[in-house]
Amino acid sequence: MKTNIFKYIFTIIVIGLIIFAIYTIYGKEEQKNQVVQTEAKEEKVLTDLRMGVTEMDTINPILTKNKTIQDISKLIYEPLLTLTEDYKIENCLANEWSKTSPTTYIVKLKENVKWNDGQPLVAKDIQYTIDILKNNETIYSSNVNNIIQVEIIDDYTIKIELSEETDFFEYNLTFPIISYKYFENEDFINTTKNNAPVGTGEFLIQENNDKQIVLKQNNNWWNKENKQAKIETIIINKYSTILEAYNAFKMHYIDIFHTTNINYEEYAGAVGYSVKDYSGRMLDFIALNCENNVLKNVEVRQAINYAINKQHIVSSIYKDKYNISNFPLGYGNSLYRNDAINNEYNQDVAQSVLINNGWEYKNNNWRKTIDYYQRRINLDLVVQNNNEQRVQVAENIKEQLANVGINVNIVKVSDSSYINYLNNKKYDMILTGVQTSFSPDITSFLGEGNYANYSNEEVLNILKEVRNIQDEKLLKEKYERIYEIYKTELPYVMLYNNKEFVLSHYNLYGSIRSKCI
Repeated sequence: MKTNIFKYIFTIIVIGLIIFAIYTIYGKEEQKNQVVQTEAKEEKVLTDLRMGVTEMDTINPILTKNKTIQDISKLIYEPLLTLTEDYKIENCLANEWSKTSPTTYIVKLKENVKWNDGQPLVAKDIQYTIDILKNNETIYSSNVNNIIQVEIIDDYTIKIELSEETDFFEYNLTFPIISYKYFENEDFINTTKNNAPVGTGEFLIQENNDKQIVLKQNNNWWNKENKQAKIETIIINKYSTILEAYNAFKMHYIDIFHTTNINYEEYAGAVGYSVKDYSGRMLDFIALNCENNVLKNVEVRQAINYAINKQHIVSSIYKDKYNISNFPLGYGNSLYRNDAINNEYNQDVAQSVLINNGWEYKNNNWRKTIDYYQRRINLDLVVQNNNEQRVQVAENIKEQLANVGINVNIVKVSDSSYINYLNNKKYDMILTGVQTSFSPDITSFLGEGNYANYSNEEVLNILKEVRNIQDEKLLKEKYERIYEIYKTELPYVMLYNNKEFVLSHYNLYGSIRSKCI
């Protein structure tokens, strides 16, 4: 039965999480011609929104290994620093911070923040959280690996000492803060208090039982002037398997569903809901070994980049549900250049680049005499044999390069051999991928010991400079210079970033934007 009550949803994606600002729109009754009139709309706060989670472990934001819970917990718990939609650092619980030496940071807390049990947020909470992270193996432990001391200056000021200078360390201060008072004298791992820890965020845990978690708006939230969610209650239903959760979505037992599966239609059906996609952080690329006798020639790397049609790969293998990438920064980063680099797909140009640089195509092979040796372009491409999609991508790339006369042999290897290849960097080319950082740190791509054995003295110097630059304009200028060098040198073939998807029923509609925390 149709209704004249529609739910309007304004959704904020928080790394993979959905934070909701929801309205109910009232309109006039549906007319006989089935056209719904919606003049004189009135906003009214909804009573609840239903989500789902599978393989539930714990709601404790430090201990959970469940990605959905990690994301949901960002509604309840907050970090010192947060990230904007384009990966810029913003203060959250921190009022200000500064880098006073290569290994020293001072952080001053906001003084108006309270836990939802009424206790004030103080420096001891920060020290306690960092100690917990350092003494337990959690998803955030790597954030604090280089911290050797946290000194409390006063109730609202801490000094953090690092063992060594860490590029863009401030991006590590995005882990959730937990309450020292709440967990005082408790076994942090095993305490029953992990069922509903207190937080400082926009929502608090009202109930957590075997079937569901119920979140309520925190009416005493310190940042209520900037609150995004207008919904009062979020109900997170617990399911044993992902198939149960998909079925619950199809049966309208949950209102909205988040997934990274590009084949979601097979489980959720093809009709009855809308889909919003946004870029994920998984980046696939080909590293070209710049110490290889052939690939150290920049014209060969340029030709390979020109010869590969990334759009064809994304369309044929990933159903057009990936974003083409051109540069080794996280897609969406404010420093990212999304325009086409000088490696747009053009197989004629690929061949011209080689010819103009003295390569000759003869007997089904490109040849050139370099340092008295005749070099041929015969290259191995390493790929994991159990990653079906990447094997398909490798076969596609082999075929495309063959179209311009570049011969490629695909080397399918086990996981252990693949890791050895990556560690030793003894390959011609390797098809691999990484989860890109929220920080603009690209040393793993262009710094010392990078995937491509690439070295450029100017780039190395810039990478050292930018670690201490906080001025946004100057930082952008430095990355522009790196970009200009990169688009000529091309030590990689950047391929694509994954996408993530928000499925919502048609009675939920409106705008969706992304924000990182």
